[in-house]
Amino acid sequence: MVRSYLALRRAVGVLGVTLPVILTLGVLVLDSSQGWQDTISDYIGTVMRGVFVGVLFSIGVFLYFYTGYEPADDKKPYLPSDNLAGNMACVFALGVALFPTNSGNTLVRTVHFVSAAALFLTLAYFSLALFTKTGGAMTPHKRTRNKIYRACGVIILVCIALIALYGWFLRDSSLATVKPVFWLESIALWAFGWAWFVKGEGLAPLNDE
Repeated sequence: MVRSYLALRRAVGVLGVTLPVILTLGVLVLDSSQGWQDTISDYIGTVMRGVFVGVLFSIGVFLYFYTGYEPADDKKPYLPSDNLAGNMACVFALGVALFPTNSGNTLVRTVHFVSAAALFLTLAYFSLALFTKTGGAMTPHKRTRNKIYRACGVIILVCIALIALYGWFLRDSSLATVKPVFWLESIALWAFGWAWFVKGEGLAPLNDE
């Protein structure tokens, strides 16, 4: 059961890392006329819609059933638990999938953007506050993993801040040609994916015996 749970964590990590690549290559191979999209969410309007929605549903369902653990020596009981954070992330992931950014309805687009921002914030919270907890002794390997988790969480937060900065002040600038939102979202997803892959003991040199 433990091995299966760890494998699911690794699978979620792989989905996060590969999603931007799969979406981009899928459009280039299946219908190159649709081109490189400005954001990852824009792929919901391409031939890769099914993959986009399917991956988000897969991640959302796993996070809903994700309970983590509550260490007995947890010194921050006021923080939301793994279970609550997972449930919230599930709702936000489904919001991103079910409320497309290409809708003509302003409310639908608003729900999408709010869900996307909340999802990334929740994933950063996992890395910064939940993955760094321990129910036993703080081993050297655990300290190293915690550094990776914190780095991934900070990267996600920085990407969110830069996306907001671009949206507010630089949307009409020449930066639009390099599709900064797509790259920032991709970097945030890669950070999320690597954090979960490490949490699933996907890198043997970092695992405790």
